[in-house]
Amino acid sequence: MPKGKRRVFTREFKLSAVKRMVAGERVAALSRELHVPRGHLYNWCIHFRSGGPEALRPACRPRKGMGVLDLEASKDLATARKRISELERKVGQQQVELDFFQQALRQVGGTRQPSDGPGVRASTRSSRR
Repeated sequence: MPKGKRRVFTREFKLSAVKRMVAGERVAALSRELHVPRGHLYNWCIHFRSGGPEALRPACRPRKGMGVLDLEASKDLATARKRISELERKVGQQQVELDFFQQALRQVGGTRQPSDGPGVRASTRSSRR
């Protein structure tokens, strides 16, 4: 390959290389076989894990959404993640409270004497004397 000429890899090529890496093939051997630097293989794997096959676009094409809109999207994403963590924390707290009250109800129900039925005394005395 002449020096200075960039090699462009198709999505299919990158995807097959990533699948072989994920399957357990040694990266050094794969790099030699495909004549691709190991760094490229690792980067493709990172992109694949973060965005799936769609993230393995050819190098000559810019990625969708890059630029000003990407900053807004990252702010929205950060806000959404913060909100999700707050809600997860709240759900966890509610689950702890629910477990506590269920246990307390079981204990109260087990120690309480039945107050209905013929000849059973009420749990408290009558206010009449």
